[in-house]
Amino acid sequence: MPGQMDISPVRVEDFPRVVEVWEASVRATHLFLKESDIEFFQPLVRDALPHVKELVCVRDRENQVVGFVGVVENKVEMLFVHPLYRKQGVGRRLLEYAIETLGATKVDVNEQNEQALGFYLRMGFEVEGRSEGDGMGKPFPLLHLRLGNLTEPSGFN
Repeated sequence: MPGQMDISPVRVEDFPRVVEVWEASVRATHLFLKESDIEFFQPLVRDALPHVKELVCVRDRENQVVGFVGVVENKVEMLFVHPLYRKQGVGRRLLEYAIETLGATKVDVNEQNEQALGFYLRMGFEVEGRSEGDGMGKPFPLLHLRLGNLTEPSGFN
């Protein structure tokens, strides 16, 4: 079980563990991916980490990362929880922080990842669009989600 579910920054020395969490999470939830797909994406995730300005995590009692979220501008670019810590509120805590503190209002989710889609829908996101492939041109359809009930700018009522 995670400690107090405090949010802390991901440090450079955490990157190997973050990649481990990513891979374990993907293997548990992205059942549509082949081994070659995971091998393709893993170095891309590793190489992207230093460029994600808003990258925070939840740690266990031994101070190891058990889940993390990365936000670029107002979009959740990555949210992964180690399978041993799923269904314990880690993902919810990270997403709430991303929304409330980092201003996240958008996320893309693999259409075939029904667990993640259900999670985001329960958290108040709504589907606003769909793409046939992912950002790398792979044949994994993405759903583009936006946080529902966003306040309209004044003058649009």
